[in-house]
Amino acid sequence: MISKKEMMEHYVIDPQDSYFVNGVPPIENITVVVYDPSWPEIYSALESKIKNKLGSNLLKIDHVGSTAVPGLAAKPVIDIDVTVADAADEGIYLLALENLGYELIVREPRFHGHRLFHYENPRVNLHVFTRDTPETARHLLFRDWLRQSEKDCKLYADAKFEAVKGCSFDIQKYHENKSKVVHDIYQRIFKHLGYI
Repeated sequence: MISKKEMMEHYVIDPQDSYFVNGVPPIENITVVVYDPSWPEIYSALESKIKNKLGSNLLKIDHVGSTAVPGLAAKPVIDIDVTVADAADEGIYLLALENLGYELIVREPRFHGHRLFHYENPRVNLHVFTRDTPETARHLLFRDWLRQSEKDCKLYADAKFEAVKGCSFDIQKYHENKSKVVHDIYQRIFKHLGYI
């Protein structure tokens, strides 16, 4: 059971927690585009292949991030959360995902066992987490809130268009630029849930 305290804690990346597997990946141009109605269909095709490959090792799979929110502007990158029993046990998913064309980019063992994979076409960030982690629950809370809150959806879209200005090759800066709005939305979610 995930506690309210765990749900409300924002993870701060510590370089000691994060390990690039094959060196720092190539820098990508960051763009924010209007919503593309094909994103759910793209996710659905990816989900089906992942389910078939991972079989019973896959406990949960979710379309998260902005491409999972109808009408929301986003980076044209599909975000997928994959939950397994223990992300540290790479034998249950690594080869299967590599066989599908996913490349392991980052290991963050202290961040709920997080592994980040990239897929190039369509562009995907696939996140593997250990079961019952607050991060995957938070991703779903944020996604579902934006799906029903037109006001916060617009606020977040505006923040992203603003955040990308002047940092089109700096993903960390982009995230920093929109972090206040993200935190404010989370505060409203937690208040709505009675956490605060």
